Amino acid sequence: MVGLDVNDGMLGVARRRAPQLEWRPGRAEALPFEDRSFDAVVSQFGLMFFEDRAAALAEEMRVLKTNGRLAVAVWDSLDHCPGYAAVVALLQRLFGRRAADALRAPFVLGDQAALLGLFRTSGIADPKVATVRGTARFPSIQAWMYTDVRGWTLDEMIDDRQFASLVAEAEKELRAFVRPDGSVAFDMSGHIVTATKR
Repeated sequence: MVGLDVNDGMLGVARRRAPQLEWRPGRAEALPFEDRSFDAVVSQFGLMFFEDRAAALAEEMRVLKTNGRLAVAVWDSLDHCPGYAAVVALLQRLFGRRAADALRAPFVLGDQAALLGLFRTSGIADPKVATVRGTARFPSIQAWMYTDVRGWTLDEMIDDRQFASLVAEAEKELRAFVRPDGSVAFDMSGHIVTATKR
């Protein structure tokens, strides 16, 4: 079992959390593995961020053995993730389109027909998609904003003063997602696309 990421920081965390596994730097569009090396390839919420998604999918199939299985998870569209739709609208109002687009990015592959079309364009025959529904949970509004702003590319765009303003506005505008104990919960869904190499 081998894990791969382009980000050295992410690899460092992965090595600390699962030192028994092999972790390698690399890009999905040019996997550093021989043809037919693996029984399974899994991509968890990464495809939407790849520079060349079709090339990455073709690479994932290349390294699979015959009858190997591919599974790729992506988030559903923002219309099915109401908490994040509300945060995107709040970011747009407070900081403009660039900040809002940074949080829109994870949801760009939510349209099932377009998603399956991408797989077929990559030469993957007969991909199947399943939608999985769940609940996003955070201990508080502040924890939610910290996770999705300070723990994300938005951290570079929003300074401490702006972050404090965001939290204050979020406390008002996102009340619908707060439970009586102060924690946050809202519906989330994602798609899992699977295929078998023939």
